Amino acid sequence: DTASLLPLADVDTFGGTIVTEWYSLPSRSDERIKLTIFVIGRELRSDSVSVRVHVQKRSADGWSDTARDEAFARQIEDLILSRARELRAESLAEITD
Repeated sequence: DTASLLPLADVDTFGGTIVTEWYSLPSRSDERIKLTIFVIGRELRSDSVSVRVHVQKRSADGWSDTARDEAFARQIEDLILSRARELRAESLAEITD
């Protein structure tokens, strides 16, 4: 749900992996990102989800890798866990109604 803004390249529901296609914001066409999301456990804990944000910059020679954006990766992890908690609370509320 959180990564739905980016086009998906691969989803492995059994392995718990989501990989997006490269994506550029219209305002930053010289930079693009790609997410790799690993769902490691079923508990809603910070160590149950790991996100890698791959960043590339465009130059005259084409696209080249730059350092991964660890701060953005942590923000995505937090968003995923928050959304998962919301969905769980909604499903528990439906069961008790």
